[in-house]
Amino acid sequence: MKILVVDDEKDMQALFEQRFRKDIRNGNVNFAFASSGEQALNYLNQHSHEAVLILSDINMPGMTGLQLLQKIKQNHYEPPPVVMMVTAYGDEENYHQAMTLGADDFLTKPIDFALLREKLKIPVV
Repeated sequence: MKILVVDDEKDMQALFEQRFRKDIRNGNVNFAFASSGEQALNYLNQHSHEAVLILSDINMPGMTGLQLLQKIKQNHYEPPPVVMMVTAYGDEENYHQAMTLGADDFLTKPIDFALLREKLKIPVV
């Protein structure tokens, strides 16, 4: 499974690589990282068939995660990736806006990695 993580926090890459170390080593999951919505769109344009799941922060400088979500859903990538929004602000407005724009799921920070594994159907190793 190829997962694109979009977050402007620099420590997110190390956190995901640590939490999914065995899964990465076993080849069960593969991560790509983008630090902005613009970088994520560039990645998707070059590797559109690879990312089956996108985990995107909402609050980022430049293009927000919600703007990125809207662009992903408008561009009709085939097959369309699953998009989960991740935010430190789990307020109703962000949730409803994300779902209205077509988000497949919504997670709050700090990320509950056990819950994320469950949602991704990745067994605990």
